[in-house]
Amino acid sequence: MKRILVADDDMNIRTLLRHVLLREGYAVAEAENGLQAAELMKASTVDLAVVDVMMPQMDGLELCQYIRETFDIPIILLTARQQLSDKEQGYLRGTDDYVTKPFEPEELLFRIKALFRRYSIASDDKIRLNSILIDRKNYEISDGNEVLLLPVKEFELLAQLAQYPGRLFSRSELIELVWGADYEGDERTVDVHIKRLRQRFADYQNDFVIRTVRGIGYKVDMVNG
Repeated sequence: MKRILVADDDMNIRTLLRHVLLREGYAVAEAENGLQAAELMKASTVDLAVVDVMMPQMDGLELCQYIRETFDIPIILLTARQQLSDKEQGYLRGTDDYVTKPFEPEELLFRIKALFRRYSIASDDKIRLNSILIDRKNYEISDGNEVLLLPVKEFELLAQLAQYPGRLFSRSELIELVWGADYEGDERTVDVHIKRLRQRFADYQNDFVIRTVRGIGYKVDMVNG
């Protein structure tokens, strides 16, 4: 079940959105100011944020920027402001969409569903193993500070394992998935590439480990902080 954060100092708005979102099958988390919202997001998972611009302690633009710098989730700014300059500030701070009060709840639902679809498509190309981000589209791996470039087969092997953390792949499966069904070499090439990957990522064992299941194959396990 996807969890949506509603951050708004207007209790009536929060009550309305809670009712609408629960009816659609979403879980709802509520905050009455930006600081409360930020603390809530540190403590538990949120899949999308609906954020009011005018809030005490930390306003919606500040919260939007914090979310964009810290989490990879969709953001909708909710506000009574209609000036183009205010919308520009919202987009500059990282919002994905902008809904002006008063609004129709159904329109907000349409926008939420559209953003979930958009993020789902994008996430197919990106795999996260704690601080490690694997970008399958650009063949890049980032640890948050630098980009790591791997030989193609090493990259594809790691991406294949990482896409299904905890799942065991036999050597023959990995040969077919990474090298192709017509590959004429033997399965020991998988062992060689796994050894190289372990050497390359020896300093990242707090993020993930590649485990050997004797006589069968390999799997990637994420390391819980």
